[in-house]
Amino acid sequence: DMESILETIGDQGVAIKDTDMLTEYVRQKLKRTITRKYTDGSSIKVISLDQGIENTILSSAKKSEHGTYLAIEPQVVQKIVEGVSEQIDKVKELIHHPIILTSPIVRIYFKRLIDQFLPNLTVLSFNEIDTNIQIQAIGIIQLKE
Repeated sequence: DMESILETIGDQGVAIKDTDMLTEYVRQKLKRTITRKYTDGSSIKVISLDQGIENTILSSAKKSEHGTYLAIEPQVVQKIVEGVSEQIDKVKELIHHPIILTSPIVRIYFKRLIDQFLPNLTVLSFNEIDTNIQIQAIGIIQLKE
């Protein structure tokens, strides 16, 4: 809702000038709305990211005067995309609209990365899901060696 968005920007925008971080704060404030959109009432089925992928993404995030970008080797990007596609194929009978669940700090970077290949994929962080919702991880995306 617009009131929550403006309130969050007003509260956080004074200290935080990074639009990516402001976006994440707004998304966290909208967790009830996000939760309603993607849950079946009491639970949510997700595909989670392996800690190794999250670490790779975090270590490759580079800040410049024009914002933040990911400096990941193309082969690693290809492995991540293949892992995502593989997991989506495995769970397509269980969930019609796949959701990837990440840690809050990784969400925006992973979303930007995967949007180039799978633009309609939903990527949520743990902080965007109400605490009373049961999270069911039905798959995990891992890097293949």
